Amino acid sequence: MDLSIEVDSSTSIVSSINAQQGEERNKMPVPSKISRIAQIRLVNCHPEVYEPCDDSFALVDALLADRTNLLEHQPRLCLEVGCGSGYVITSLALILGQESNGVHYFATDINPHAVEVTRKTLEAHGVQAEVICTDIASGLATRLEGMVDVLVVNPPYVPTPEEEVGCDGITAAWAGGEDGRSVIDRILPVADKLLSDRGCLYMVTLTANNPLQICLLMREKGYASRIVVQRSTEEESLHVIKFWRDADVEVKEPNRTSPTGTESWLSQFSRFPFWRNSNS
Repeated sequence: MDLSIEVDSSTSIVSSINAQQGEERNKMPVPSKISRIAQIRLVNCHPEVYEPCDDSFALVDALLADRTNLLEHQPRLCLEVGCGSGYVITSLALILGQESNGVHYFATDINPHAVEVTRKTLEAHGVQAEVICTDIASGLATRLEGMVDVLVVNPPYVPTPEEEVGCDGITAAWAGGEDGRSVIDRILPVADKLLSDRGCLYMVTLTANNPLQICLLMREKGYASRIVVQRSTEEESLHVIKFWRDADVEVKEPNRTSPTGTESWLSQFSRFPFWRNSNS
């Protein structure tokens, strides 16, 4: 089975666009109507709010790379869980652009400062969205059940002591507990409840999070998956994984044995039929 992994190891779409935006900063007093992503200079900031970084850029790169599929699916409702600065949800709205009129955007964050910062970032780009201060999607799950067409998540994935999970302020943006999975494992069933029949989830994961196991868990719920973007940092590898419902997924008893030694978890994917080499 071919393993389709879209990797841009030399250049980043987002980095290139941001560089161009920096060069033209003095020429652009207002945001361009044809901009495909949020402009860094217009992203609001706060000392207790996570600023756009490598993982944010990778997630937006994934959305850019999958833009054709996103437009073909004609999403009506998009949600970002853990919006932080608002860079990703704003970029998603700009990526879909005028080709997707009538789309409703929602964003949530447990950090009230992030909610305010996101609102300002959206306003600076002329994007409308409903931003709610809540834990994951608490209070929204019933309201939006089965309605979310695009769900984007850059979760707290850094392995930390459990007591740091859900702390006030910026710590909540990265503290993921044991193996960085405490928040991720809470998000997965919520995502399954929120996603529409044609809905898709884009999630950032770290190698330490055991992405293989995450994909197996989603496979048991009937989701296919593929890596859209992979990035290597100084310490770890980031992967943006796309999940979508697929009736053709053959549900089998998963092999829960984790890769050992230096064996790459990526090599395990070819053994399971849930990994789809498709254009979904």
